[in-house]
Amino acid sequence: MKQAIISHNKHWKQKYENLFYRDVVEKLVKKINLKHIQVLTGIRRSGKSSIFKILINYLIDNNINPLTILYINLDDPFFSEIWQDSKKLYDLITSSESITGKKIKYLFLDEIQNVNNWEKFIKVSYDNETFKKIFITGSNAKLLEGEFASLISGRYLKEIIYPLSFKEVLRLNNINSYLDLLDNKAKVLSIIEEMMEYGSFFEVLKEKEFKRDILLNYLESIIYKDCIMNNNIRDAKFFKNFVQLVLSNISNLYSYNSLAKALNSNENTVKAYLSYLQEAFLIYEINNFSFSLKNQIKSKKKSYTIDNGLAAQTSFRFSSDKGKLFENLVFSELKKRNYEIYFYNEKYECDFLVKDDKLKAIQVAYELNDFNFEREIRSLINLPFEAEKYLITFNQEKIYEDIKIVPFYEFFK
Repeated sequence: MKQAIISHNKHWKQKYENLFYRDVVEKLVKKINLKHIQVLTGIRRSGKSSIFKILINYLIDNNINPLTILYINLDDPFFSEIWQDSKKLYDLITSSESITGKKIKYLFLDEIQNVNNWEKFIKVSYDNETFKKIFITGSNAKLLEGEFASLISGRYLKEIIYPLSFKEVLRLNNINSYLDLLDNKAKVLSIIEEMMEYGSFFEVLKEKEFKRDILLNYLESIIYKDCIMNNNIRDAKFFKNFVQLVLSNISNLYSYNSLAKALNSNENTVKAYLSYLQEAFLIYEINNFSFSLKNQIKSKKKSYTIDNGLAAQTSFRFSSDKGKLFENLVFSELKKRNYEIYFYNEKYECDFLVKDDKLKAIQVAYELNDFNFEREIRSLINLPFEAEKYLITFNQEKIYEDIKIVPFYEFFK
């Protein structure tokens, strides 16, 4: 175990290098001196571990002794004996302090959900002020739910980590301002096309040849570790077929009954399986907008995935449909901005209604032409309530009545 601990804590000798500075880090740094436990959740491989390393570098830069900072990734099989007994986390701390000769003040625990009853250890450590600050991550939305998670209620601050946003991808490509964007418009459009096909996981963006292989590996890991194992799913093959069906029908209307029929299953199984995918942050189910909560619950649903690559490279014939890919990319960017998102489907259909300080109605069309223009604007014109109206395109721009037709890069710049 001591050798594994040393291998996880390279910062004891030198700071971490070649890390991409995420936008969320600024927010996390502002809260770093608060006593509250800092929780990072989000889809597997979204960059939670790298953000930990950036925060560790920040602490070192601010005169914190690196030997008082402990980082452990609990996905590592070296720590498997801890998984069934959270009390052994104390042994981990003791072993670390015996190596460094220093008391651990800052504790970073990655993928904490692997440890049974981890909340008890965290609560006692927090209440006893064993550490100056505790940071934890988990790849499942249920991390902070349930009987034991209630133990740390009111003691933590949560941040959801997503794959890179469009603005971060631009910055990764040295496009750091709106002027840079306009000067490199052809490159920006190429970046958007790439994101439509391969999404925005950091490792995938940096890879030239094996993007699809990496995405397939990510999806397999999410399905197996975060869904099948976490929920004791017995029929793994059936569940994988279910995931394939959902990812192949991104943006399509469905009811639980229609999905059940397509799979020769039942509504309860469909609801449970969809909840597992949402808990793993793989898909997000959205409701038809209504001022009546009852109507929202009863109406048909739509689902989108947080990363285009997970659908475009793994689902049946999905990648050939640019319209759906583009719509999913718009959804993922809206989600990364923490909008509350609905769709509208009454007499006419509007792709997204989002709420912040104002209600925004957003229609999405990869390309506008003589055949689809009227159809795309009709639902915006006929909305039965007040909203700011946008039609997001790949690369077309104009004003039509009270509708702003804007390119993707303008809306999300």
